Amino acid sequence: MIANKPFSYGKIFVIGSGFFALMLIWTFYNAYMPLILGDYIESRAIRGAIMGLDNLLAVLLIPIIGAWSDRMNTKIGNRLPFLVIGMPLAAIFFVIIPYGAAVALWVLLVIDIIFLLAMTIYRAPIIALMPDHTPSEKRSTANGIINFMGGVGAIIALFGLSTLYGIDRTYPFIVAGLLLFLAFLFLYFTVDRHPPYVSSTKDELEETQASNSFFEGLRQLKKPEFRGHLFILIAIFVYFIGYTGVEALFTVYAVEHLEMAESTAGFTLGFFSLAFVLFAIPAGLLGSKRGKTPMMLIGLILLPMVFICIPFLPMIDEVFPNINEVLLLQIVLFLGGLAWACINVQAYPLVADLGGKSKIGFFTGLYYLFSMASAIIAPGILGLLMDVFSHPALFYGAAVSFVIAFYFLKKGSNIVTKTTPKGT
Repeated sequence: MIANKPFSYGKIFVIGSGFFALMLIWTFYNAYMPLILGDYIESRAIRGAIMGLDNLLAVLLIPIIGAWSDRMNTKIGNRLPFLVIGMPLAAIFFVIIPYGAAVALWVLLVIDIIFLLAMTIYRAPIIALMPDHTPSEKRSTANGIINFMGGVGAIIALFGLSTLYGIDRTYPFIVAGLLLFLAFLFLYFTVDRHPPYVSSTKDELEETQASNSFFEGLRQLKKPEFRGHLFILIAIFVYFIGYTGVEALFTVYAVEHLEMAESTAGFTLGFFSLAFVLFAIPAGLLGSKRGKTPMMLIGLILLPMVFICIPFLPMIDEVFPNINEVLLLQIVLFLGGLAWACINVQAYPLVADLGGKSKIGFFTGLYYLFSMASAIIAPGILGLLMDVFSHPALFYGAAVSFVIAFYFLKKGSNIVTKTTPKGT
């Protein structure tokens, strides 16, 4: 019986170490790759478009790989073959990114594409390892552990690896690559070859949900009864443009406009992530008590106010020369992270609730479709604004996206409230 099948939180932590390394590398890559590309490419729009490539590959390839890993049958199971290929390859090519950047742009781009493909190969299978090893009643707890470890990886990337970057550009790539390879060894020698709870888990992956929902979702959203739902999804699409664009291009703004050291720029961005991790659980509790939509609307008011303030911080330094401008920016970003927690923690549960219990999977797919589609185009769009209107346009453009999202979320929620029968 299922109850007698083995379950170990130790194995969940080992699986979490893979997600830790994954988020460590992605966070550092998103913060510093635009700066490395800046050695050859002046246009922020082009650099932003390149930064959207990983999300495009994710949407196109990960559903295929996830389904393939469901059907795979080897001596080492169905997930590990993808980890054996993807994780060491990604570690190697991540380590050599700065060395390729020192040679020529085409060498850097070739290394980058191979690295992104390697990351894509193992991302779906490593996420699927959690439900493979966990009974359904413990998956929420296990997912919390894994996401916490991912959050810790992101914080270490921006605080720890950024410090190493200031010493030598190659050091953080070497350390992150070694940590990824070490996580691979932990996984390879710890996880079960044939896990006790293995089943078709591809539908639980973000990118699979996005891909599978595309055509069916767009057809359904044309119906009048889904008008409010569509407005809420548009709100999510629009505000993710602002968030993803700032995440990818903040270091470009800090280095090129504020003349901040590259390592300091990444370290400063870490305060946004730190605030989000610290406030995620309280924000969830507040959402349960005050309502998901009201908490999101509060965040959609506060975050654009934070972003609009950022370009004016250098002026405060001119009036009050004793104020540490970098510290002030870190405090403002920390406040922004609190506002982002109000928004992002509530978003998926709100969308999942839209269709009731019978359509959770359908609306989950739509959520990931709209959020990931914006992540593909956001860095390019906000990078273009920076090219045309100067660097501060990054924050003005992001602020506008949140204001537009506020309008659509409020309008959509009002429609859904009016059209949803009481008691459902």
